[in-house]
Amino acid sequence: MPARQRELRPDRSARDLYGSELRRLRTEAGLSLARLAEILTYSKTHLGNIETADRMVPPQLSEKLDAALGTDGHFARLYPLVRREAFPNRYRRFMDLEAQARDIAEYAAHTVPGLLQTEAYARALLRAGNPEVSTDHLEEKLTARLARQERLRAEPPPRLWAILDEAVIRRPVGGTGTMCEQLAALLPRTDARHTTVQILPFSHGEHFCQGGALILLTLRDGAVLAYQEGIKSGQLIEDWEAVEERRQAYDLLRAYALSPRDSAALIESAMEEYGPCPRPPT
Repeated sequence: MPARQRELRPDRSARDLYGSELRRLRTEAGLSLARLAEILTYSKTHLGNIETADRMVPPQLSEKLDAALGTDGHFARLYPLVRREAFPNRYRRFMDLEAQARDIAEYAAHTVPGLLQTEAYARALLRAGNPEVSTDHLEEKLTARLARQERLRAEPPPRLWAILDEAVIRRPVGGTGTMCEQLAALLPRTDARHTTVQILPFSHGEHFCQGGALILLTLRDGAVLAYQEGIKSGQLIEDWEAVEERRQAYDLLRAYALSPRDSAALIESAMEEYGPCPRPPT
């Protein structure tokens, strides 16, 4: 006797709605969970957990589902709602605005910004933030974080400008192998078509933003907002004068930071300390 399917609750959350639609459309297409998993090259267990809303939806799954089930972008349209739920309430408005921004300018004092993190680097940070977290919960948070990077692969992508304190490239997050991979991933971003990365050297000394992270978002209508983040808190700033103060502070950091070429040289120097590190393909 086949196992009884778990009852779904599409009214409970966007994730539940996604899972319910997955089961409905999969059933209408006459596909078993095992067969659909085979078509998508996903594990049956993983796909089943998404269907029952027990796992976060991976970023690339929706397009694959639409192609396999012929659903004309249905899952791709649902996915932003699901992704939004992965973040605490206090971050959701910022995430919504980041997804709409045409320009993103970020200063990071301690770690590589989430939009530029490798999977191993992000996993190490999430583990350090909660050493007792379960593997499933850790992987769910990791999926949510990496999903933000889909924005950089959109057409057109936003213009991303990141200024990293030198401490970011000197602190060995996740060990030498993880840092080699992360720094190698930063190198081609230092002076790319839509991305610029600069390093603010230790020699500069004190500055306005050194206590945490600062992000400036320029929306498509020209509005500019700021987001400041500490260890366990974040503040979205929309007041014009407060935003302007932070925009001017960021412009100063951009002037004090090394050029993209010199920043790449410093990153390569840091890689030698972790090395030997493989270089990204040119």
